[in-house]
Amino acid sequence: MAAVALTATASVPGQGDSRAAPFGAALGPLPFSYDLYTFRGENGATVVVASFAVPVRELQRESEDGEVRYRFDVSFVLTDTARQSVLRSDDSVYVGTPRALDGDHLLHTWIEVDAAPSADTQQRVIMTDAGRPGVGQMYQSPFPIPNYSGDALMLSDLALGFPDETHGWRRGEASLALLPSSQFPESAFDVYYEIYNLPPSHDYTTEISIQSLDGPEAETSERTPAVRTLFSGRAGAETLGTIGELRRVESALPRGAYELTVTVRDEQSNEVASRARRFQVQGWRAGTTLVPALPRRRDAPTAP
Repeated sequence: MAAVALTATASVPGQGDSRAAPFGAALGPLPFSYDLYTFRGENGATVVVASFAVPVRELQRESEDGEVRYRFDVSFVLTDTARQSVLRSDDSVYVGTPRALDGDHLLHTWIEVDAAPSADTQQRVIMTDAGRPGVGQMYQSPFPIPNYSGDALMLSDLALGFPDETHGWRRGEASLALLPSSQFPESAFDVYYEIYNLPPSHDYTTEISIQSLDGPEAETSERTPAVRTLFSGRAGAETLGTIGELRRVESALPRGAYELTVTVRDEQSNEVASRARRFQVQGWRAGTTLVPALPRRRDAPTAP
């Protein structure tokens, strides 16, 4: 892997803000956006998905064999300070197009790993420009990995993106072009989440609401949702504790900050579970391209 540049910053996934933190001599920064999503895994593990996005203007443009190429590398590292263990995945992304893309065009990808639940985990995400060794950026912060075991009604993280049946991140029968929550355009988008521990054949209702976090009304407790939708459903007779739902938010939202909340109610027991995520509509119109990453060294445990 090329030497990381490097200005590092600490950021909270999904919040869209960061605080500068010098991390050594910088050969060149590479600002990018990211988010982390978690889901129930097998045998007590938690699936952690890192979504990366970078505008084309930040990358070296290369020309070869009549096409324009953009290349970058991504790394995702989870360090459990209590267990003194490290989980790391390193991947590469390559995009070739007949002509140069608009500088605001967003290239995005993802990395998925299985990790043990822990309250003492630090996350680190790194992106480097494969065409310019030494140009890159790193973000790091504490990231407690949730434990989805148990029998209480609960929800996974809320994953946001666009429908993509060909190249999208897949979870069960759902396919989604994941986007970091700080990078949404003014258009409809999809929300994917999972409901855990809903008993078989139980009726349930789901409410999806989106509230603006901008303007005077955002300061009051009586905020009117910009979007509010209700769904009814019934758990299958052979439900094995997990129900995945992919929902379309049809309303195009104006530029600004929002909070998405999903609330599920078991109509038999009246048990309720809720999950929220903030996201930012940027208003750009230059388009996006989701590119599956190719592993350089996937899920390789290393020494701390």
